[in-house]
Amino acid sequence: MSWNDRKTNPSFIQTQETMNDYLYLFRGGVDMKTLPPEQLQQLMGAWFGWIAELRRTGAYQAGDPLDDAGRVVSRPGGATVTDGPYAEGKEEVGGYIIVSARDLDQATALSKGCPILGNGGSVEIRPIVHLPEKPTQ
Repeated sequence: MSWNDRKTNPSFIQTQETMNDYLYLFRGGVDMKTLPPEQLQQLMGAWFGWIAELRRTGAYQAGDPLDDAGRVVSRPGGATVTDGPYAEGKEEVGGYIIVSARDLDQATALSKGCPILGNGGSVEIRPIVHLPEKPTQ
């Protein structure tokens, strides 16, 4: 279901008060570019299996891996632009997923099946605060 569909779908509107969105940020873990093909296939299978389970339960909303390339913009008016991000491997954000869950405890429980945890990585779980839509004038 798309984000726009969620606003008008009666089944979502009925459960809107009981479900919240959470952002999973994946940090660290094994560098997939360094794995032999067999290990890469096995790891990707674990990721696809975990995501399929999140989809089956209706928790999965969106997500993708992130490329290593990027830029960091800082200072007033974006005066400083640097190539990056160049965080340490264990701190680098490698991807994200948005899930729906009743509360932070359920979002935490859902994250425990993430394959990154078996490879030295971590899942940061953050509640998403949806801003109200701008009122029409």
